[in-house]
Amino acid sequence: MSKLNQLGIAVGKGKKANVIFDSLFPNFLDIKYEKPSEYISIYWEAYKNHPEGNNNLNGKIFEYILATLCVRENILPLYLSAKVAFVPNVIYDLMFYTTERGPICISAKTSLRERYKQADLEAIALKYVHRKALSYLVTLDVNEAKGVKAKIKSGDVIGLDKVVVATSEEFNDLIEELKQYMFSDPPTVKVIESTQIITKEKLSSLK
Repeated sequence: MSKLNQLGIAVGKGKKANVIFDSLFPNFLDIKYEKPSEYISIYWEAYKNHPEGNNNLNGKIFEYILATLCVRENILPLYLSAKVAFVPNVIYDLMFYTTERGPICISAKTSLRERYKQADLEAIALKYVHRKALSYLVTLDVNEAKGVKAKIKSGDVIGLDKVVVATSEEFNDLIEELKQYMFSDPPTVKVIESTQIITKEKLSSLK
């Protein structure tokens, strides 16, 4: 069985993205690299001219590269295609839960164009529920990233904390920053809490 399947990074057998990812290197755990950005570059360079590559596969392969990097860097537990309670209709690419900030999400986009807007809206929705949450947009699109950084600075993009190019030194800093947090499983959500609960049982016990 594929290591991606064993870890739960990939779901289902024989999916094209899974097969292609596994074909690039015998074992992602054996790849030697000095910095996280180097790991990204090694994998993306191996994949980017693949004859079966397309936009949908590009995105999935990029997610797999980021997820396997998190495994290598021991940034765990990691949640993929994650849903968050009280944040409807949003599926987050990569997500962690920290004791300090609550959810931290990474939106993975190989190229940006107008896609940063979706990531920003998803970040706003998350922060509406979890005020201290952090949202990062990680991309391979160097030129578009500059434009989005300027929009964050000017206040035109308000949900995203940072946009980071995955092959840059800034990405290495982000990984180091993430490692400073205490990661845990998210708490079980109790939708309603009260010390004053009036039940049918209490009513029936009245004399």
